[in-house]
Amino acid sequence: MEVGGEMDMKKSESSRSVGSSPKKSQLGSKSKELSNKDSFLRADKIDFKSWDVQLDKHLSRVWSRDREASNYSNAKKEEWEIDLAKLDIRNVIAHGTYGTVYRGVYDGQDVAVKVLDWGEDGLATAAETANLRTSFRQEVAVWHKLDHPNVTKFVGASMGTSDLKIPSNSTSNSDHNSLPSRACCVVVEYLPGGTLKKYLIRNSRKKLSFKVVIQLALDLSRGLSYLHSKKIVHRDVKTENMLLDLNRTLKIADFGVARVEAQNPRDMTGETGTLGYMAPEVLDGKPYNRKCDVYSFGICLWEVYCCDMPYADLSFAEVSSAVVRQNLRPDIPKCCPSAFASILKKCWDANPDRRPEMDEVVRLLEAIDTSKGGGMIPEGQATGCFCFTTTRGP
Repeated sequence: MEVGGEMDMKKSESSRSVGSSPKKSQLGSKSKELSNKDSFLRADKIDFKSWDVQLDKHLSRVWSRDREASNYSNAKKEEWEIDLAKLDIRNVIAHGTYGTVYRGVYDGQDVAVKVLDWGEDGLATAAETANLRTSFRQEVAVWHKLDHPNVTKFVGASMGTSDLKIPSNSTSNSDHNSLPSRACCVVVEYLPGGTLKKYLIRNSRKKLSFKVVIQLALDLSRGLSYLHSKKIVHRDVKTENMLLDLNRTLKIADFGVARVEAQNPRDMTGETGTLGYMAPEVLDGKPYNRKCDVYSFGICLWEVYCCDMPYADLSFAEVSSAVVRQNLRPDIPKCCPSAFASILKKCWDANPDRRPEMDEVVRLLEAIDTSKGGGMIPEGQATGCFCFTTTRGP
């Protein structure tokens, strides 16, 4: 009886000891599985080392997710990232190759808002779209830091437009109201003077005074010189991409296809730009560098002087072939001052290496005397040139 009673007492104490052990409450679901048949768990059989390894792995995964979430949060708070709640879009300004431009107000400032929907229309693969967006994000960080009086001021950007509010009556084409949720949004200062192209069209009959021609040329050349100094190639220099403020100051705009210049020119290939302004090497699919902008500048310079369209009577296919294979260039008027004509020829030279740098072009333009005005026409020469059929300039 005593032996049996002693054994019962030990069992009871053992049961109480195990039942009240703090270790069991810390074992969680695993200990419950092991003791689901009222079996006792011996402490000397628990592999605490294994549990420590598993715990470390679990914590590592948690911390890794926290870091990823933190990085994502930080990416959304780039210095160039705009607060869409402060953006009020008013109406459409234009529809371009890479998106739609709207006029609006951001944080009390008049702005132009460009919604870039390249690759979001189902025509590009997911990989191509991802590459475009990654490239755009990298370039936005560069553009945000640019500061020059002849470059449109970059306000900010957004990598997603799901919260973008566009008035339904902002355009007659309802297709433009249904924006891709992943399209990119760029905000720049609004310039009320419109594009240089429209300004030239308004002056196509009377033409511009030579002083105004040089002023516009200097604005554009200084802006491009600044971009090139920052290793940025615009790649789509044309009068449609130049804007004017109320004082007729020209500012370079539309950086939809701009790229940070590659160290290896072979990394920059493909037909990028607008026919009529594109350099021969670009049209021919050859490697190119910032000198493609110099060529396009030369075409713009001719357009500003003549207030006319280059190659107006030729098709795109004819222009492309003739520029590359026949060295086609716009006709320089006989009344054009020799110093000005020389700059045109240097800028659109077929050999990129022979084209001047933009800072050299600035110096050449600054050296031209505009004080004589009508002295553009050589002495004794008739004013029969097409751009002088009427009194030139305001």
